[in-house]
Parts: sequence; structure tokens; C-alpha cells
Amino acid sequence: MQKDNYIFLGSHTKFLTHTRYLFTLRSATRPSDYHTLLLFRLARLAGKEEDNNENSETGDHQFYVMESTCPHLGAPLSHAEIEECGMDVVAVCPWHRYDFDLRTGKSETGLNACTYSVDVRSADENGSTERTIWVQPPGEGPWEVVEVRPVSEEFADPPPEPVSSSADGAPIEIPSSLTEPVIPDPPPRTLLDWAVLILNTPNPELKVQRTRQAVSAFRTGKLKSIRSALAAPPDIPPREDLNIVQPGKVKKRGKAGSLKSQIAILHALANIEQWAIDLAWDMIARFGNSTVDGKPLPHQFFSDWTKVAEDEAKHFSLLRRRLQELGSFYGAHSVHAGLWESAQQTAHSLSSRLCIIHLVHEARGLDVNPTTIARFRTAGDTESVKVLEVIHHDEITHVTAGHRWFTWLCGITSRDPVQAFRQEVKDHFSGALKGPFNEEDRRKAGMTPDFYEDLRGEIEHGEVGREGNLEIGYEKEKPKAVS
Repeated sequence: MQKDNYIFLGSHTKFLTHTRYLFTLRSATRPSDYHTLLLFRLARLAGKEEDNNENSETGDHQFYVMESTCPHLGAPLSHAEIEECGMDVVAVCPWHRYDFDLRTGKSETGLNACTYSVDVRSADENGSTERTIWVQPPGEGPWEVVEVRPVSEEFADPPPEPVSSSADGAPIEIPSSLTEPVIPDPPPRTLLDWAVLILNTPNPELKVQRTRQAVSAFRTGKLKSIRSALAAPPDIPPREDLNIVQPGKVKKRGKAGSLKSQIAILHALANIEQWAIDLAWDMIARFGNSTVDGKPLPHQFFSDWTKVAEDEAKHFSLLRRRLQELGSFYGAHSVHAGLWESAQQTAHSLSSRLCIIHLVHEARGLDVNPTTIARFRTAGDTESVKVLEVIHHDEITHVTAGHRWFTWLCGITSRDPVQAFRQEVKDHFSGALKGPFNEEDRRKAGMTPDFYEDLRGEIEHGEVGREGNLEIGYEKEKPKAVS
């Protein structure tokens, strides 16, 4: 929503759980034009005079919005240190210590970061029952809000509750299976080195822990370099204590009407999420040294895919914990590697990888997830519903990331995104893209029906790349909205 040349971000209460939020905007008229900004909620300085944007203050809080990346080299500012300089507040880039005034964007170094005014509107101004947050757009509109997310639990206020607990409310402890340190000696020196290490980590718990460590080191500037000439991702990431079978050999999982079926479905989803962790890191390791039109990939590319890796690690952990709560464990059922087969088919091309993995397979998840959620809700498994809803909403942003970087790539190479996507599917996919489609959530991610309707892949060898390998498996029903 855009009104009075301001973009509606959400209700005031939505921004009281954390002190920092990233939000991504997409141009309604230029679908390949994305912009990610950073909102700070800080305590108002005692004795501070009102600035030019007096409506950015509310109670004891002051809101600021600025670019999410440093104008020096494009490093993320999400973990910038906040310092008070007299009556001013500055954000200090964790990478190279450049400081930026949160109100003006000016730096003592001569650099300038774009800042945007924030308007906190009272209920009687917008017809709402509560105050709302609005922000100045980054350019000519209209713009739509694609995603708003808090910046990690480090900036949670107050501390979050445990993610999952047993029926009596006590946190459930899952015994650690780690047999080696999270940070090896010597530690990885670049983001690509971390990516290759994680890809070669067979233990799923260690894979999750290393993902969190790598993402944190990247965001806080502890990794001074991204690329590595020695980074060589494995052809197939190893697995520990899993019975891997061909996709067609996986047993039927049912419709979540019984505990056995619920466990089978959650186990299958956990398997997909473990592969998804690897796919995010493989995106970085395999294509991180690439150049497009003679230029290296921008810093935001790595910011987006480390965020995807972090999300997938969270999803796997939530599902693994839920399996424990239901009396099972990850590894209790056979799994398949159908998703990685598609990764191997697209290892030669960033464009193909973005299309087939993220705009075909991951977008298909948006279609089938609502039906899965509805079945667990019907079965009365509300805890699993909570987990699946978190996963579904995150997956929308992952498809958005795929769309963002595919359209960016098309813009540089002078290709029409829709036609280029359809050609990639014809060249690297087998069979028709199956409906019914969750048009609403696909559209949120940037995928309009002209991308995927009446489209069939034309490769014929084997089963590699076939969408049917990845579905959790039920008869086709019209997708239901996620509540």
C-alpha cells in the first residue's frame, strides 16, 4: 500500500519485538527492480531535539531507515554497531568501520548512505485501530512490500521464548551428535571456504551449526573476503546414517490422518530441507567466483543466499525437533536425493540453477504446502501446523530471491525474464509444470502466471529433473490459503 508518497510497512506493534528489521521492496511497474532497506528502532536520546521528521518518534522509541548495504563495497549493515555522537546517532559498518549518520546518511569519510524518512501514524490518521509505520520510497513508485523480517535474535527485545517445547511447557533437549568442532582448526577464511566445508559436512546437526556460524561471521564482518580461488564444491554432498533410495522407491506417506503418516511426511520434509541447506551453499560455492558481463556478483547476492541457507537450517531444526516430539527421529525412514539430481543438471549455469531449483521446484512447494498444512490442522496437530506455516512463509521469500536474481541476470544479459525462464524449463526439465498453482503466493514472489502456465520441459533422459520426484505426494487439490 502506498499513500501520500509513503509505503505502508505494518502496524506499530509489529516492530516492537526486535530493534532492527530488513524489508524488501519491489517496483510494481518494474518487476526486476528490488530494493532492500534497514529499519532501526532505537531508544530516543534524552534531551534530543525533534528532527525534521518528528513523526518518526513514538514514546521512548525513534525509528530510522537507511540502505541495507554500505555504499563503500556493498557489505551488509544489518549488524552495524550503533554509536551516539553528541545528539546524533551513527551506524558503523562492521566490515570497514565506515560510520553513517542515521538521519542524514553522511559519513566523516565523505561517503553518503541513502536514508529515508519514517512516519508513525496514529490510528485516526489511517482508519486503523492502532498506530502504523510508513516509510519514504526509494524512488518513483508504486512499490510493494515483498518481505519484512527481523534481524536475527541478537536484536530481539525481549529475549524470545523457546522455539519448541513439550506438552508440559518444558523445552525439549535433543542430544548432540557432534563428533568434531563447529569451527575447524584452521578456520575457513572466506565465505566460499565456509560453503565448501558445510557442503562436505555429512552430520546434519553439524551442518546446521556451521551454517549459523558462517552466516554470523559473514554478517558481522569477521570474514574479510567472500571469494576463494580454491573453493571446489562436491558433486554430491555426503550424508550420515541415511538410507538413500531412488525417488520412486520411497514408501507412500499417507495424508497426515495418523501419527505414522504425520511422521512420514515430516521426515520427508526434513530430508528436503537438508538438501535445501546444501543448495543454498552450493549456489554460493559453485557460482560465487563467477562474473556477469565482466563484473563479480554483487554483495547483495551473497547476503540473500546466506539468509536462505540460514532459513533452511532453521526449517530442518524445527522439523527434526518435531519428529523427536512425536517419538521418532531423523533417519528413521528412507529418503531420496531427487532434488540434488536437478542441482547436478544445472551445475553449469547460474541462470539454469535459479530457474529449475528456485522458480520450479521451490515454487512448487508454494502450491502444495497449503494442502499439507490443512491436513495437519484437520488431524489436530497444531504444533506441526505452526512449524509448517513458518516454513511456508519463508519459502515465499526464497522464491522471491530466485526471481530477484534471475531477473537481475536477465537485465544484464538483455533477455526477457518470462521468455528466458520458459526456455530454461524446456531445456532443463522433464514434463509439464503441474497445477493447480498457488497464484497468490507465486505472485507475492514475483512469478506471474505468464511465467509458468502451459509450460512443459522437453528433456527426455531418465527421471532427472522431474518435478514429481520432489512432491510430498498427495492427490491434487486446489491450494488453500495459509492462515
